Amino acid sequence: MRKLIQSGTIVNEGRSFIGSLIIEDDRITEIIEGNKIPRGTFEETIDATGCFVIPGIIDTHVHFREPGLTDKADIESESRAAAFGGVTSYFDMPNTNPQTTTIDALNDKWQRAESSSHINYAFFFGATNTNSDLFAHLDIHTIPGIKLFMGASTGNMLVNRQEALEKTFHNAAELGLPVVTHCEDSDIIKANMEEAKKLYGDDPDIIHHYEIRSEEACWVSSQLAVKLARKFKTHLHIAHISTQRELSLALQPEDEGRITLEAVIAHIAFSKEDYLTKHALIKCNPSVKTLSDRNAIHHALMDGRITTVGTDHAPHLLSQKQGGCAKATSGMPMIQFSLVTMLELVDKGVLTIEKLVELMAHAPARLFNIDERGFLRKGYKADITIIKPHQSWIVNEECIESKCKWSPMMGHEYHWKVVHTFLNGNHLLNNGKFNTTLRGEKITFRNTK
Repeated sequence: MRKLIQSGTIVNEGRSFIGSLIIEDDRITEIIEGNKIPRGTFEETIDATGCFVIPGIIDTHVHFREPGLTDKADIESESRAAAFGGVTSYFDMPNTNPQTTTIDALNDKWQRAESSSHINYAFFFGATNTNSDLFAHLDIHTIPGIKLFMGASTGNMLVNRQEALEKTFHNAAELGLPVVTHCEDSDIIKANMEEAKKLYGDDPDIIHHYEIRSEEACWVSSQLAVKLARKFKTHLHIAHISTQRELSLALQPEDEGRITLEAVIAHIAFSKEDYLTKHALIKCNPSVKTLSDRNAIHHALMDGRITTVGTDHAPHLLSQKQGGCAKATSGMPMIQFSLVTMLELVDKGVLTIEKLVELMAHAPARLFNIDERGFLRKGYKADITIIKPHQSWIVNEECIESKCKWSPMMGHEYHWKVVHTFLNGNHLLNNGKFNTTLRGEKITFRNTK
């Protein structure tokens, strides 16, 4: 089938221009600059006048909770929420039940996604204190990398033995796989929590979360990760950077580009002042920190210190988000609202729309060596998102697609809207109408080792 997306502002590889795209089957076959309307017959034509046409967003950091935690979320519900947010591909994290730390568990996730994921999918393989010898049995063309929890984690996946850490970095480097780390020092966090409980009781108010999950806890752990990556020449991607201090770890000449940083929506959108109004709804690990930290992350989005933007999408039941630092669960569902939240920064002049596309599509594809996705290029898979400015809408329970049916953005008014999402050339989201029958594809990677 031939489809035409015409007269939109195409944003791709640092440029914005009026133009049209032609899709045949699952591929982009032509990109036409200017207002010239292509000749020929098209089974479907989308008039994108006044809209921006961008590559489908690639979210390389999600927790879709399946298997084992499907009361909170599942692959079907969260991939649907993603599509409504303009996301066409995701990488899911391994701290499910069972954990994705065996080949069998990885195969099980692929089978589940094949039957229920509305968008394209990949799964990180999780490191433990004892499983690094399994890395050699992984197909490096079908997984994005190794996820390593260097701090207290959900599902007891903490890797805290020096020998195990060194084997993880060494074995990943031998295979050419990135190591993606959650960096928080669990001993520092434990000591801070004990002190907070002495001062404030068994469940300290949420305003103390950033003191317990502190800057120091992040810095000590991130420094160790960088030291190991340098020793073994491993590509290290530090997930969800939350502090200004950690930004200094990026762009060091001696690292030759092997140390990269991710920011996620929680630390881009919120600061500790927001605990006063949103309470534990914005409780996450690492914690939301100071306004200075948030502003520093904003600057780093534009100057290259932040390489990718993800969500750390992590739904919980609303009942589980009640309480303070000890009782409320950590994590929030944000995948449906990540793109429009970043577009607000474009409106504020914090970053350009070209840089947004770099952070949320191009850079994830480049960093993880994704095959034929992440760019609007002739011959590439037709994963395309069309967004329209000046569209006012308010987040409420009715519009939330995530299974948990809440968001920290409840009541927030946005002025951008995702109007179309194309997946592998198929029209998945069409002005609010969702094609429930479509399924995504397993993402593949051009790893060379």
